[in-house]
Amino acid sequence: MPDTITQTTDTLHHSIAACTRLFNDLKILDHSGHVSVRLPDNSGFLIQGIHASRAQIVPEDLFTLGFDGEILAGPSGTRPVAEFHIHSEIYKVRPDVNAVLHAHPMVPVLFTIAEGAQLKMVINHGYRWRTGVPTHPDTAHINSPAIGAAMVETMGDCNAVLLRAHGIVLASESIPELLIDGIQFDRNANAQLEASRLGPVIGMSEEELDIFEERFDRNNHAVKLWKYYTDRGFDQGVLPAGWQNAI
Repeated sequence: MPDTITQTTDTLHHSIAACTRLFNDLKILDHSGHVSVRLPDNSGFLIQGIHASRAQIVPEDLFTLGFDGEILAGPSGTRPVAEFHIHSEIYKVRPDVNAVLHAHPMVPVLFTIAEGAQLKMVINHGYRWRTGVPTHPDTAHINSPAIGAAMVETMGDCNAVLLRAHGIVLASESIPELLIDGIQFDRNANAQLEASRLGPVIGMSEEELDIFEERFDRNNHAVKLWKYYTDRGFDQGVLPAGWQNAI
């Protein structure tokens, strides 16, 4: 799996469109939310237009933006998503991040609105967020550089942040790794909610997370899941057959 630096921009365009469609099919994205990726030369990032359907998005629906929001390329007659500042402000201060998801899956959001609820890492893949998942208190849209910067300050060096009564933001190294992070983050929240019906929830211990992380090959896992979900997407018609050689 090539990293973001060596991937062509054409591949990145197709990969964002594919990832968005897959998240929509998995009900992690719906009518709203967005995926972005840093450009290989670090001159900006790719993100979708505001009116593009998450279920039918194509590479031509993407904008190329500079980190201050300047439009470098993109379709006419529309504009980028309003909350692109979520992405741009992360890219400005987190050189380790090359791909970002903003979405509104219901179960993770529940942990921001139930008094005393705390999202725990309860499955082994939760190691990715072992440093914490802070909650940003602003419930409204992140639609300016200052508001985006405030969210990033809450996020710190964590790989995820919850937006109170709003949604989630995940930060990853590449589009395939963002796909697995989105799946595992939502799965962890759902597992905690379901386990709480049976009794007190036991989070993963630091020792358990250490052991898992030591044995886990994140890159290989990303390759496996990217292939599985894209192959399934092609078989089910979620992804156009013509994209098979493009991602």
